[in-house]
Amino acid sequence: MITAGIDFGAKNVKVVILDDEKIVARGSALTGFDLKIAVKDASEMALKAAGLKLDEITHITETGIGQGSVAFAADSVSEVGANAKAGVKLLPSARTIIDVGAEEARAVKCDESGSMEDFVVNERCAAGAGAFVEAMARALEVELGQMGPMSLKATEAVPMNAQCTVFAESEVVSLIHAQTPKANIARAIHDAIAERVISMVRRLGITEDVLLVGGLAYDVGYVDSMKRGLGVEVHVPELPEYVSAYGAALVAQERAKE
Repeated sequence: MITAGIDFGAKNVKVVILDDEKIVARGSALTGFDLKIAVKDASEMALKAAGLKLDEITHITETGIGQGSVAFAADSVSEVGANAKAGVKLLPSARTIIDVGAEEARAVKCDESGSMEDFVVNERCAAGAGAFVEAMARALEVELGQMGPMSLKATEAVPMNAQCTVFAESEVVSLIHAQTPKANIARAIHDAIAERVISMVRRLGITEDVLLVGGLAYDVGYVDSMKRGLGVEVHVPELPEYVSAYGAALVAQERAKE
């Protein structure tokens, strides 16, 4: 059975196509100002990779910020529901799944079947999301991809007290003027993000194993800060950005059989 999942992220729209439960193709496009164009581009990329046409997809389930905007989607699932379903499929021992994207963070506690038991969401401040790293990379005048590896070279922990992106940028500038090594500042930035995310997750309760998903999970500095902050081992799947779309596609498999 061929199904698909569409995830509307703040930065990218992702599409995953499954044949039964096996991923056969995926596609991604910048969300931009027009969700319909982004979905069209991401879907066409995935369909071309799979060698399929849209009418060959049995069931399509969507998730994310643009739910309800795709005419060819049969239904939708919440982001946390999709994360729970996919997280346990990728790591059967996963019980806490933390998803941090460009502009928000969320965490879900689930059981062995991938059913959601509880969740928390932080949508109020980008200081606990990927956009914060992008803004701080600009302040440090380094490439975004350098931030994580640079933070691992830190020789000293530097506190960062600002609670929002605007004030944090001023704090970074002050650290630069104080001739603080960029590696130490990079670690402070990642530690500040991890602190905000962990504070949110502790309201949920941390049950091992912990799986990190979402685009920020590609950042080795963030992963390191989360590991140190949580005090437990954390796991990252091969393609963390596509986990929500994968979960939506798994839900589509279940609903198509009903």
